[in-house]
Amino acid sequence: MNEPQVWTLIGVFAAGLFGMLTLMSTMFVRVLRTEIGSIRNEMNAGFQGVHQRIDRLDSDVNALMKHTFGIQRD
Repeated sequence: MNEPQVWTLIGVFAAGLFGMLTLMSTMFVRVLRTEIGSIRNEMNAGFQGVHQRIDRLDSDVNALMKHTFGIQRD
């Protein structure tokens, strides 16, 4: 372990290991952000569809109340 070549190889392998670790963690974070963004967009689209259905249901209930009881809600 006293040879300079051994320490050079240890340094090269350590630098390669840390470089690969940095590359993999960066790629993992990018993929994770992309997946979270796509899930967020999909959920927002689904929630918007539910809100539209609820609004339509509310207008139907208002029409039924007006027709049945002659009452109009705001």
